Amino acid sequence: MKHADSQTLARLEPLLEQVRQRVPPLKEKGEGRFYLKSTAFLHFHDDPAGIFADLKVNGEWQRYPVNTAAEQALLTQALDTQLL
Repeated sequence: MKHADSQTLARLEPLLEQVRQRVPPLKEKGEGRFYLKSTAFLHFHDDPAGIFADLKVNGEWQRYPVNTAAEQALLTQALDTQLL
């Protein structure tokens, strides 16, 4: 599974904007690669099965599909839980 390219990330722009506005702020060290403090926290993958986000949950990477609005909402809920 490869990291999402700029074309894939462009399709996710509304989701990426939501991520960029989270508090505490995440640092985007490259397009679609987010860090919390100095730790990798969220990034995206492109796969024949779809687009996926890897989110660090309790120190472990968890994979979330982000192909539909409903899937993206689940990711943002999980993201908010981790940022509490």
